[in-house]
Amino acid sequence: MTRIVYQGSFFDVTREEVRLPNGRDASLEVVRHPGASAIVPFLGDDEVLLIRQYRHAVAGTIYEVPAGKLDPGEQPEACAARELEEETGYRAGRLAYLSTIMTTPGFTDERIHLYAAAELQPSQQQLDADEVIDLVPMSLGQALDLIWAGEIPDGKSALALLHAARLVGRLG
Repeated sequence: MTRIVYQGSFFDVTREEVRLPNGRDASLEVVRHPGASAIVPFLGDDEVLLIRQYRHAVAGTIYEVPAGKLDPGEQPEACAARELEEETGYRAGRLAYLSTIMTTPGFTDERIHLYAAAELQPSQQQLDADEVIDLVPMSLGQALDLIWAGEIPDGKSALALLHAARLVGRLG
């Protein structure tokens, strides 16, 4: 049996009575999320564009790659292109799929589709009312150093950058 305990504009929370593979019954709360896309924008062969975004939930500003929630019926690649343009003011000439990750499978079904964007063309940034974003261009090596230094604590961003670095031959 599944019952919605919270229905929001961004996600829903359900309480689900389930039988586990070991035969035991459990009552689980699950965050149901429509999914998202995240993008590593390449300004050049070795230059990426990160964002520094204020996040109320963590009471501060963190480095991230552009990302956003899938709209109903939207394909992940279309979401990646849209979010890149909205958050950075750049349009991708080319998108390359990197991977799909699960954010926290212990309590949510959220999956984030990771992409690399190249051949960027200037466009119009269109931030949502709750978005406070600074654009931070840097070398891919600097971005990787920030991961190893613990200065990119956001899992989707760290994994997207690692996958992008492998794509361009920096990691085995």
